[in-house]
Amino acid sequence: MCQNVNLEIELYEPMRLWFKEYLEDNYKGCKIETFDSHARTLDLYLEEAGIINQYSQTVGLDIQIDVLGIIRRERGIAEIAFIEAKKTPLNLHDLGQLWAYCKLCRPSEAFLLSSAGMGSLDKILNNLKRIDLLAFGDGRKIRNMQVAKWDISKNSLDYKTLVPKK
Repeated sequence: MCQNVNLEIELYEPMRLWFKEYLEDNYKGCKIETFDSHARTLDLYLEEAGIINQYSQTVGLDIQIDVLGIIRRERGIAEIAFIEAKKTPLNLHDLGQLWAYCKLCRPSEAFLLSSAGMGSLDKILNNLKRIDLLAFGDGRKIRNMQVAKWDISKNSLDYKTLVPKK
C-alpha cells in the first residue's frame, strides 16, 4: 500500500508551494499569491486581496477552498485558481463539489488532487472517457477542471495520472 498522510491538512502547504510554482510558470509576468485557505471562506480572502468586486457572487456563500491562487495581471485585473485536496480516493462527490465551486467562482484553473489516487474517477474519466464532466464556464469560455493523484514523496502531482492530459 502507498504511503499517505494522516490528516488532509498535511497536504495543503506542499500543494500551495507546488501551485505557486505552477502558476508562476503558466502566468508569466503576473504577480502570483497562493494561500492555504481551508480555514476561512473564499470571500474573506478575496476581500482582503481587494478583488471581491470581481467575485461578488461568492459573498455570503460558505465556500472554503483548500488552496487558493490569486493571479494579478496588469491594470488591476485579477483571476483566481484553486486546488481541492483529498486524502481519500477520489469519487464523483468530490468532483461535484469542485464543479459547483467552479460554476460559482469561474476560476482560471481548478485542480482536484488526492494523495490516495484517482479512485472511482479513474473509471469515469479514463475508461468511460467522460472528460466532458470536467467542463465548466459561462458559455463564452469553457475550461476544464484537472484531476490527478498527488505524489506525497515528490510534493507534486503525478503527471501520468493527470486528466485531461496537457
